[in-house]
Amino acid sequence: MVSLSAAWMAHSSALFGFGGDSAVELLSAAVVLWRFHAPSRGVQAERLAARIAGGLLLVLAVLVAVASILTLLGHVEARPSPIGIVVLVIAAVGMPWLANQKRQLSMATASAALRADAAESAVCGYLALIASAGLTVNAIWGVRWADPLAALALLPLIVREGREAMKGKPCCHAL
Repeated sequence: MVSLSAAWMAHSSALFGFGGDSAVELLSAAVVLWRFHAPSRGVQAERLAARIAGGLLLVLAVLVAVASILTLLGHVEARPSPIGIVVLVIAAVGMPWLANQKRQLSMATASAALRADAAESAVCGYLALIASAGLTVNAIWGVRWADPLAALALLPLIVREGREAMKGKPCCHAL
């Protein structure tokens, strides 16, 4: 909520992408929780949970692309956000650790849904790192296009991870 509020105030597509990723991560965590508490616990539940988590990543990619393009076209002007930069730096440090923990648990449980959730945590960490670079360049040097460009730089990773999650692969690879 903090990052989405800061994104709204700063008109930052990069911060919006991070906040959107955080919302996707919350939904994905709910999917994983559902998967582990599903009465059937069968292959069908696992595949459905992985597809939902992967689909959430693809939705995020679309949202980031639209927000970035609108900013680059001049419909919105990104402003500096000190609060956003702090949130992003904290996430850039914490999310890779969380993703690693989830990957290990995914391998131990052979859970494609948890693997997808780990991918979303990793994407969140990368997005935080890239978005913080865009916000920092904007804040220090006033380069308004750095923010949406930073957000667009992450799209290939988000799409790749979304597609892999949709396939429901239970084992993880290093990002």
